[in-house]
Order: sequence, then structure tokens, then C-alpha cells
Amino acid sequence: MSAPTSTSALQALTEWWQDMGVEVDSARIDALMRQLKPSQAPSNTHAKAVTPSIKPMQRRSRAPKNWVTEAEKAAAAADSLDALKAAIEGFEGCPLKSSSENTVVFDGTQGADLMVIGEGPGAEEDRKGLPFIGKAGQLLDKMLAAINRSRTENTFITNVTYWRPPGNRNPEDEELDVCRPFVERMIVLGKPKLIIAAGGVPAKALLGKSDGIMRLRGTEHVFQTQDGTSIPLIPILHPAYLLRRPQDKSRAWRDLLLVEQRLKELA
Repeated sequence: MSAPTSTSALQALTEWWQDMGVEVDSARIDALMRQLKPSQAPSNTHAKAVTPSIKPMQRRSRAPKNWVTEAEKAAAAADSLDALKAAIEGFEGCPLKSSSENTVVFDGTQGADLMVIGEGPGAEEDRKGLPFIGKAGQLLDKMLAAINRSRTENTFITNVTYWRPPGNRNPEDEELDVCRPFVERMIVLGKPKLIIAAGGVPAKALLGKSDGIMRLRGTEHVFQTQDGTSIPLIPILHPAYLLRRPQDKSRAWRDLLLVEQRLKELA
């Protein structure tokens, strides 16, 4: 490569080297700059080629941050649901956050005896920052109303992830794991008497099981809190699934009746 013949060309070349990730010997560059200045070189002569010494960029080694541990610390420090919401909104460890418009934490009545936990926000939820407000959320509201429940009076609603996965895909294990400390802390602080897991993703995530929703629904399970408290958990079909397969609404109705019965027994 021929040597640059002007300070502007050398400057451009130096910037290009830096963009490519190499380190340039600044002392050699300064020396070459002085040679190229008109006051120090005749206009009819060419500057002597000086090739800056180039060495690979030295990258600082840094251990990756354990975001699950960071989530555990942030969750444990929250002493109320509002404090937990603020901690989740300020958390930077979930890969989904960078592609989301809003952090979607919870909605409904704090301290309610029924907690509904879904999968994660969709497009409408991401835009408005509230869980279950799209078409599936409207169906969920109707389902809850059928057993005298509503988010405005006696039901708390949240998800196992707080940011929308691209294309509404299912959250990956890494994304679920980093949100898990917040989910568990929310259950501890919310103190529900019964949990509804709406869909296969939250049911499997909360129960640590690999069975599909059709095998999990229709029966009562147990969620163990951090302080050792056992809370009944009933998986149901996700409202979005019922919008696609309305023929399964009879199954959903039986599950809701089970929820209603258990709430009466636990009251």
C-alpha cells in the first residue's frame, strides 16, 4: 500500500484503521504528520513513506455478569409489589428488553386471593405496558367474569416474562430463568391463595414440568414459594389458544369451575 501524501489522507487512513479495530502507534503518526506539513516539505517532493506500526487491539478480559444472580438480588431487595415493579423496570439483564417498547409487569388488584400468571406480553401489551389487554386479554376478562372475578376488584394479573419476545415467539429458557426470581418474589409479596397458570409456558415454567398443557390442565398442582409456603396452582388453556380453537372452551369452562370451587374452599 502506498503511503498517504496529505494530512487529510493520513487522518482518513488512521480513522479507518481504528474502525477496523487496530491500534495505531500515535508517535509514528505524529511524525508522519510533521513530514506531510507544507512548511516542512517542498511542494515538489513527496514525503517519505512511513508505515505506522500496527498491532492487534488488546481487549480487556471481563467475566460475563451473572444476570440471574443480579435478578435474585434485585428481587430480594423489593419489600412491596410497587418496589418490585420498579426493580423489574430498571433491570437490564433480559435479552428481550432491548427489542421491547415497554416493560409489562402487572395489572389488577394487589393482595387479591387469585393471581393469574401468563406467558408474556404481546404487541398490544407491549405498546401500552399492561398485561392481557389485547384480544386474548379481553377473553380472559370474560372468563374471569364468569366466576365473579375481575382485575379491578379481586384478581391480580402478571406474566413469567416482562418483555415481548420478537414475533410473539415463546420465551426461551434463558429469558425465563432471568425473570424467575422476580416471578417468585411477586408471588411471595402478592400472597395469593390460588394461582392460575394461563397456558403451557407459565404452567411448565412454574411447576418445572415438561408435560404439555393438555396433560397439566384440569388438575390442581402445588407451587412452592421461597419461604416454603405451598400455593395451589391450576393450569388452564391460554385465551389466545381458545380464540384459535373455540371448540375447546368447554374444557376451559370446567377449569374455571374448578378455580371457583377451590377459591370458595380457601376463603
